[in-house]
Amino acid sequence: MVLLTLLEFVIIYLWGWLILTILASVGVFLLIKKYYRVEMAVFGAIAVIGLVVILFGPEVFPKAFEYPPFLTTFGPSDGPALPFKSALAFLKNYSKMEKVANIARDPNDIPPPITRNYPEKVKINLTTKEVIAEVAPGALMNYWTFDGTVPGPFLRVREGDTVELTLTNDRSSIHAHNIDLHAVNGPGGGAVLTNVDPGETKTFTFQALNPGLYVYHCAHPNVATHDTHGMYGLILVEPQGGLARMDKEFYVMQGELYPTGDIGKKGLQVFDAVKMMDGHPEYIVFNGKPSALTANVKAKVGDRVRFFVGNGGVNLISSFHVIGEIFDTVYPEASIGGALLKNVQTTLVPAGGAAITEFLLDVPGKYPFVDHALARIERGAWGVLEVSGKENPAIISGITDLDDHSH
Repeated sequence: MVLLTLLEFVIIYLWGWLILTILASVGVFLLIKKYYRVEMAVFGAIAVIGLVVILFGPEVFPKAFEYPPFLTTFGPSDGPALPFKSALAFLKNYSKMEKVANIARDPNDIPPPITRNYPEKVKINLTTKEVIAEVAPGALMNYWTFDGTVPGPFLRVREGDTVELTLTNDRSSIHAHNIDLHAVNGPGGGAVLTNVDPGETKTFTFQALNPGLYVYHCAHPNVATHDTHGMYGLILVEPQGGLARMDKEFYVMQGELYPTGDIGKKGLQVFDAVKMMDGHPEYIVFNGKPSALTANVKAKVGDRVRFFVGNGGVNLISSFHVIGEIFDTVYPEASIGGALLKNVQTTLVPAGGAAITEFLLDVPGKYPFVDHALARIERGAWGVLEVSGKENPAIISGITDLDDHSH
């Protein structure tokens, strides 16, 4: 499987230009040889090769050693094409890379609410790691992660805390990484202080000045490439007075995946930079892969629940909706301290942004939560909130005697 991927990469994507050059030079050689001496034919073939070198030159040839080759972009840094040496390193080390049984982070894996009423120094340690995991049955992808899952850990601090964050790039990684926390005031959100090569560790400190729910992500060039591989998560800066207590809290992040193969295609799926630039994801997922949140989001009738919802991007805005429920309270764009929204059916979660939704569970049953751009459900953007408890016919019940209610 890996060998076939390598052959496809080298022959089709990388060396197509070389094959065409050889064919052109051979064609010129044979044509000239038919009418002139062999020496003239050799000279003609060499002239074709020289013409290719002059026309393409140093500006273009390096792009032939990227995947995909010859990709033109106009961003402020390196484009999303991966250097050939990185692609070869991945294929060479594929058999040694960690295979993760489940890439999805547990939506219940959230630190408890902060009860202290004073700021303190909080130490956070994160590790960037590149792993192999299934995105769908039989379909494998190379995920780039914080702590081995998508999304990364849910981080929780208090307004006024001093945070000491240590970022380690695992030795098995192929690429350099860093971290940009939208909760940080300063250049790059910490990214410029945390560029780490494989095997390297860096630490920086910041003060959590603004309460809110913020995205963090890798901001190493190309940022979109790193993020769509799974390098994102949420950090909550609780206000000094804390948030209202809930019976249950859940952690959900939407993301997009851009493999070369169509949705569901089995085998190792290589990242497709062109699909990403065009905004055509094959998978749109909650917590890293389809069906990741269909059996592990549970609560009881009478519970007040809170969803921390983020969007790792890199192209789409999410329309978060729980089918059969109404959000009693929404913190729009996860702003804490501003105006709250009441009785909301669907809330927008921008790429690189977040939202907080709260509601009371009145009736048992299964409540799908989705990106209400509904075609995206077919690509994986859905989960299920399962609520147990007694029925509540005062709120909803079926009508069995239609004769008494006909018009």
